[in-house]
Amino acid sequence: MLSSSSTTVKNLPLKKRLCFLLKLVCFVSSVLIFCEILIYYVVIFQCRWPEVKGAAHMGEKETPASVLKAIILADTHLLGEIRGHWFDKLRREWQMERSFQTALWLLQPDIVFILGDVFDEGKWSSPQSWADDVRRFRKMFKYPVSTELVVIVGNHDIGFHYEMTTYKVNRFEKVFNLTSGKLITRKGINFVLVNSVAMEGDGCAVCRASEAKLVALSHKLNCSLQKQNHSNKRCSDVEKLPSSEPILLQHYPLYRKSDAECSGEDSAPPEEKNIPFKEKYDVLSQEASQKLIWWFHPRLILSGHTHSACEVLHAGKIPEISVPSFSWRNRNNPSFIMGSITPTDFSLQKCFLPYESRVFTIYCAAGALLVILILAHVQLLTPPFYFAQRLISKHKAV
Repeated sequence: MLSSSSTTVKNLPLKKRLCFLLKLVCFVSSVLIFCEILIYYVVIFQCRWPEVKGAAHMGEKETPASVLKAIILADTHLLGEIRGHWFDKLRREWQMERSFQTALWLLQPDIVFILGDVFDEGKWSSPQSWADDVRRFRKMFKYPVSTELVVIVGNHDIGFHYEMTTYKVNRFEKVFNLTSGKLITRKGINFVLVNSVAMEGDGCAVCRASEAKLVALSHKLNCSLQKQNHSNKRCSDVEKLPSSEPILLQHYPLYRKSDAECSGEDSAPPEEKNIPFKEKYDVLSQEASQKLIWWFHPRLILSGHTHSACEVLHAGKIPEISVPSFSWRNRNNPSFIMGSITPTDFSLQKCFLPYESRVFTIYCAAGALLVILILAHVQLLTPPFYFAQRLISKHKAV
């Protein structure tokens, strides 16, 4: 059987064999291009910016130009030289780069926020490793001049509190041109960037400096939100900011007992939802959480760290959205948040990225089909139409 098949293959004209080989190359190339490039366009193209109410603000109606389009993602965890296998790094970084660049091209946001844990080994990195990680990050997350990128610090970037040093904090802030406890205002919208790792409350040097900046920002914002009151001397010399309630951006979520109340397809797995969270490790402490709410009275809180999605309501009125990880190393279904934000309102929409399990399914199906085509070509497998033709011939002979 095998010898006759080999003879058949050898007897095939060279032109026919080359033609078949070209078809296989085209088939394999098409599958690769779809799974590694086109699938990101197909999936992200379905995402739409949410509509925000055109409420009046300071006597004027909101216009499309006054709406800030923001993309929020978290926990990219770029692998380092210690824990990162070369193939794992290649695969995950390619996936994130294609997703990010496709999202920028299709959605054209005004600003992108990354909520910490940009790097996986920033807390351990040597200067050389850090420089290499930063170079790879800048390649993957490059952005046009029309878009702004703002990065918040996470525990994997500078270490947990007991690992955090002034050197690591300064190194991170120098790369991303920001400082902990910073306020940025875009289109009249106030965003407060919190170094949640420094909210330990034990009076460490980094913690004291970070909290002092937050208290000063709180005073500015509260004075700006107050109605004009000439008798308030505490606010007389304070620089006025847009009178818009702030949005808090941080890595750690505010305190919650667990993810038991979280729902949705990208929430924590059922076996993990009831595991109690550890204060100052999984979430901020109750004291630190209360401080942030008292200081800023935010209208929205955006956080990461847990790698799973969750929506929580604090003090009965302040929503917090935990953004799941952007890396397929942490999830089968990564996503990011699309936000349409004005000084008085906001609307959020989740955009899912391709499911890795579905990509693997496509590869497996394509591989099985490829094997069938090759076997059929060398006549080790009888094509169905040829088998049916033989049956019809026998029937007619009878």
